[in-house]
Amino acid sequence: MTMTRRSFLESLGSVGGTALVLAGMEAFGMGTASAQTLPPALQGGGKGKSIVILGAGVAGLTAAYELTRAGYKVQVIEARSFAGGRSQTARKGFQLTELGGQPQTCEFDDGLYINHGPWRIPFHQRSTLHYIKQFGVDVELFNNDNDNSYAYFTKGSGPLAGKRVRKREIAADARGHAAELLAKAVQSKALDQQFTADDKELFLSYLDSEGYLKGAAHDYSGTDGRGWIVKPGAGLIAGEEAKPYALTDVLHSNAWKVLSSVSEWDQQRTMFQPKGGMYMIPTGFMKHIDPKLIRFSTVVEKIRQDGGGVEVSVVDGKGQRSVVKGDYCLCTIPLSVLKSIDNGLSAAHKSAMNGVAYAPVGKIGLQMKRRFWEEDEWIYGGHVYTDDADIGSVSLPSTGWMGRKGVLLGYYNFAANAAKVSALSLQDRTRHALAFGQKVFPGQYAENFETAFSVAWHRVQYNLGGWGVWSEEARARDYPVLLQPDNRIYLAGEHLSHLGGWQAGGIESAWMQIDAIHKRMSAA
Repeated sequence: MTMTRRSFLESLGSVGGTALVLAGMEAFGMGTASAQTLPPALQGGGKGKSIVILGAGVAGLTAAYELTRAGYKVQVIEARSFAGGRSQTARKGFQLTELGGQPQTCEFDDGLYINHGPWRIPFHQRSTLHYIKQFGVDVELFNNDNDNSYAYFTKGSGPLAGKRVRKREIAADARGHAAELLAKAVQSKALDQQFTADDKELFLSYLDSEGYLKGAAHDYSGTDGRGWIVKPGAGLIAGEEAKPYALTDVLHSNAWKVLSSVSEWDQQRTMFQPKGGMYMIPTGFMKHIDPKLIRFSTVVEKIRQDGGGVEVSVVDGKGQRSVVKGDYCLCTIPLSVLKSIDNGLSAAHKSAMNGVAYAPVGKIGLQMKRRFWEEDEWIYGGHVYTDDADIGSVSLPSTGWMGRKGVLLGYYNFAANAAKVSALSLQDRTRHALAFGQKVFPGQYAENFETAFSVAWHRVQYNLGGWGVWSEEARARDYPVLLQPDNRIYLAGEHLSHLGGWQAGGIESAWMQIDAIHKRMSAA
């Protein structure tokens, strides 16, 4: 059974935030793969009917693009001065002020950036890839796992606790020792009831391959894949393999937990990312949507509806108030924000909205003047795994290979840990990230640091959280209510999908609802 995001976050707290699936924490899988691959046809066209879309995030942009193509009159209301919602990229000049926080302007060098919202796309989220291909957005591979990166676990015991170790070393030794123990059990006839004689030989051959076992005794003594003390080279330099860690040392260190880091369906080892930043996806939409259809820097104050249509009262950046009217309304505003608006929804919908919480999430990008992780450590992309829940994980960029500078993700934290770190000043957030990095990359991290940009999504005014969090109870009780229209108002967004936290969730939710609106209008 798939773990819910709520139970995932609760389990993190119960074990002190131990990061068992660090590579997957950005958007923990809440269901199956992306189910839809193409938008609805909307046959017959819109016949001039009007739709008010609230929010120009990925869900709102999807709806605006498809509805206008079908002949609907569309007006999009967006509180920010730009499109994309959480699909943001912090690059030079990008500005953000969190609620109660300090103004922040990104000072990264030209060409450098951090995706402080969504940052990776699995191959099976075909809805997102549909628009990437349709709009000609250039993509590159995102290295979501790297065996040459480090694990740094402090809450275990033994000689490996509090010591950085290569993931490949832990992976090889855990597999090797476990395979050896199982091979010994087979040889001692402990599994005779499960195997025929031929089965035993085949299984032993498999264990030899899986665990790098050698000889008739099927012993594990290491493998060149875990690394070298002296690397092979020219002439007489044959190299010397590094010696394996003892199984008990691996177990007590807790570092073996990194082996499950990419076991989730949504967390493939190799994924995609747009070249230049995730904001290239909303940029692709904007190239195909008339900009006159979107009213930026315009905040929704009140929503009302009757049998004839919908009226949305708004105020723009100059303080001018007006009313936007339409036959129907598609609202993609996060429920954490919508609850604070005079939304005119029914009691049933208002009650159902209380069933979803929003995850506290924090990220920080650190610009380094030298790519020491590549030059000194030979790590190209992937993550540094740790049980420090205030950090969550450190991620190394999958772009700008062999360049001079780079921006790495200094922490990616969640739940109570994200709330705690977000209470720090911007300067102290940076110090917090650098202090941990120094433990893993001593003499490299702080010395190469230049500038930082951080975000706490639960403190961003028009988001108030990273993504929707559904308990199993609320998913069964409240989720179906919100999927249904409240008269002429339809809701959409990642929070109304089983792809919570992913852009595909917003896209496919929008597809579902515009299809429902179109069928309703066609039947009228």
